[in-house]
Amino acid sequence: MAALCIALAVLAGLGAAAAVTSAGDRVKVLAIAHDVPAGQAITDSDLIVAEVSADAALAPMRAADRSSVVGKRPSVDLRKGGLLTASQLGAGTGLGDAEQQVGVQVKPGQAPAGTLAPGDTVLAVTTPGQADQAGSKSEAPPQTIAAKVVSVSPPDASGTVVVNLAVQSDGPLLASRASTGHIALVRQPRSN
Repeated sequence: MAALCIALAVLAGLGAAAAVTSAGDRVKVLAIAHDVPAGQAITDSDLIVAEVSADAALAPMRAADRSSVVGKRPSVDLRKGGLLTASQLGAGTGLGDAEQQVGVQVKPGQAPAGTLAPGDTVLAVTTPGQADQAGSKSEAPPQTIAAKVVSVSPPDASGTVVVNLAVQSDGPLLASRASTGHIALVRQPRSN
């Protein structure tokens, strides 16, 4: 019985030692110093170095990659204190230097429910107002503006979301149409 107690005590001690040793396996990774909106270029001051336990389930960017991250544009909003991952810097989903960004308030039924994601290509379609519908004898083709989704806000209590769109040169036109609430979004096919 005494030998069994000693063996259990030795096993418990070894287990505790292993836990302390594995907790000491820490790696330096990049974290966000303060909020960075989607599409805004990341600066050196936006990044801090954090130490986390090595875990195969996590894939944060290593602190050694800091210089390659500066200047890139995130495809999603980055929140203070979050770890930076490569998937947040998806190619082609931020704003380019020649693009304009317009926020479009989208009510339920004005876009495919829950399917818009950063990087999606959409058509912003002008929808008729009540006055346009009443006196319309023939239906003209809808006016469209090609855009790329930069970010999508969480829905509010009524289900309305704000979709930030990147456009080449039609920013003022899209903003004026969006201000009337007469815009619907059509998601284009995603490339495979």
